[in-house]
Amino acid sequence: MTGHHHEHPAADTDPARFWDERYGQRDRIWSGRVNPVLAEVAGTLPPGTVLDLGSGEGGDAVWLASQGWRVTAVDISSVALDRLAVEAGRAGVADRITTVRHDLTQGFPPGRYDLVSAQFFQSPLVLPREKVLPPAAEAVAPGGRLLVVEHGAPPPWAGPDTGHHRFAEPEEILAAMDLDPDGWDTERLGAARRTATGPDGQTGELIDHVVLVRRR
Repeated sequence: MTGHHHEHPAADTDPARFWDERYGQRDRIWSGRVNPVLAEVAGTLPPGTVLDLGSGEGGDAVWLASQGWRVTAVDISSVALDRLAVEAGRAGVADRITTVRHDLTQGFPPGRYDLVSAQFFQSPLVLPREKVLPPAAEAVAPGGRLLVVEHGAPPPWAGPDTGHHRFAEPEEILAAMDLDPDGWDTERLGAARRTATGPDGQTGELIDHVVLVRRR
């Protein structure tokens, strides 16, 4: 999913145009590496079908496909999906990835999946969890899982303009899923820490909030 940015677009900004323009500013926005919590979780599961929400340039999708998963990669940006397709071809996994351009605030792609992954859903645009996470849970097949990872705090190198931003607690993310407690088990609810490199080469610790639930 999208990372934390310090832009403040107008309320009437078209999301597809915003993200296409953002991706168009540079040859690459993200690292191209799989998100570590996703790799940790998916690495313990038998490969099946996975829905990668907000797939961006494909770091997660390409890794998942390389592990044997059949990936449906969804993003609002056609620029990002074009890059994902190039990376998938380069990695030799294009036959295991289907890309879908979709605005998740306007509906949800059909199907049921063994794993639904929502990595870093935060966005400078309005993207209400309570509108997107319940359909994400609905897309989980019986016995499958929904994994949501969000930023839990600003990075150490963030500027002073992050002070107003509030990061949702794992319990709030779980509540926004609106799950039937009789139909789901919570397998992970808390924070994870990882070391990352900032834009100027500085190293620091990042905090991620993690929610992993399994449909019975």
